[in-house]
Amino acid sequence: MGKNIIVGQSGGPTAVINASLAGVFKTARDMGASKIYGMRNGIEGFLNERIIDISDFIKDDVDIELLKSTPSAFLGSCRFKLPHVDKDEAVYEKLFKIMEKFQIDCFFYIGGNDSMDTIAQLALYAEKIGSDIRFIGVPKTIDNDLVITDHTPGFGSAAKYVATSIKELIRDTKVNDMDVVTVVEVMGRDAGWLTGSTVFGGAELALVPEYEMNAERKERFFEVVKQRYNEKKNLIIAVSEGVRWWDDATQKLSMVYASSDLDEYGHPRFGGVSGVIASEINNRLGISARSQISGYYPRSGFCSDYDRQLTSTLADKVLDLLLRENYGQMPVMNKIVPSEDLEEYNTTSIDMGSIGNQPLQPIYFNENEFVFTDAYIHFLSNILGAPYLPKFGYEFERVDANVL
Repeated sequence: MGKNIIVGQSGGPTAVINASLAGVFKTARDMGASKIYGMRNGIEGFLNERIIDISDFIKDDVDIELLKSTPSAFLGSCRFKLPHVDKDEAVYEKLFKIMEKFQIDCFFYIGGNDSMDTIAQLALYAEKIGSDIRFIGVPKTIDNDLVITDHTPGFGSAAKYVATSIKELIRDTKVNDMDVVTVVEVMGRDAGWLTGSTVFGGAELALVPEYEMNAERKERFFEVVKQRYNEKKNLIIAVSEGVRWWDDATQKLSMVYASSDLDEYGHPRFGGVSGVIASEINNRLGISARSQISGYYPRSGFCSDYDRQLTSTLADKVLDLLLRENYGQMPVMNKIVPSEDLEEYNTTSIDMGSIGNQPLQPIYFNENEFVFTDAYIHFLSNILGAPYLPKFGYEFERVDANVL
């Protein structure tokens, strides 16, 4: 009651980012916050005091529901990452002076791995200087790689988009009627969670960043591709953009980059490994192969019903954290559940210091056959329902001309 809070959005776009903001706003409003500020363009905008009173724009529950369905980041996002405290303390001094100026009591930050690292550093600095300002991270990422025990808002919407896209690709007569291998590239720098959603659209083989494609595994992969293709003359292969692929010319594992530029977080811009793989399938196996890159499309679109309910559930957990004064935490689901069980009793929270890039668990991927396991199908079925199982071709009887 009577506290001033501020919330920001950060990181890459997702369909769920405004639903998370709506959850934080509603929680703060229902608790009687005095002021609910928003930082324009995340922590970068906050450093320049680009701060608004969100209550001037969101008046009631109708506006909250509209916000959940609004594409793009309402407050504007950023890809600005704070240096660690021991590298540049001056920027933290500036940040806390701004918080003092606006009398901020609680600081919420919505984002993925780099964003959660930012708020973890802020919490560390607050502890160092004895500040009473409290910090809570709100998860959002399509990669689902923040924590290994739950599913992260944004992942469900992106997974639904990817699965639907693959299903439509398979149903496209240009793919379905031709003897062809299609290699589909999906976002995923370090983790293959999202790539797994292609199975629900009908993809049959997959490559993920967790398993490097060295010379030996590459040979095994081509054997499996040839075998699966010969069974029905049509095959969809999904690959994560961050797959490490063996280069026969250099005799080294190499990454495929869309450009030599780095993004704002200092990460390389991946893109194009599907084209390299399709080319080698063509050349080595003599099978017609083509590549498709999903690019940023999984980040677009509208928030899925599952993600809308998930953000509301985690907002309830945020309320619990505030009431218990349990700060420096991030709310998470403690197990995968269908939408009807998305309730606070299935949530927990983790310390911001324990958050990091979490890979796909070994039980979810068969590295020898390049397929996602039944355990992964069960995991994602809670979010997407049953997978699509395509059937290709028809068994036609040959006409005997002598009978005519």
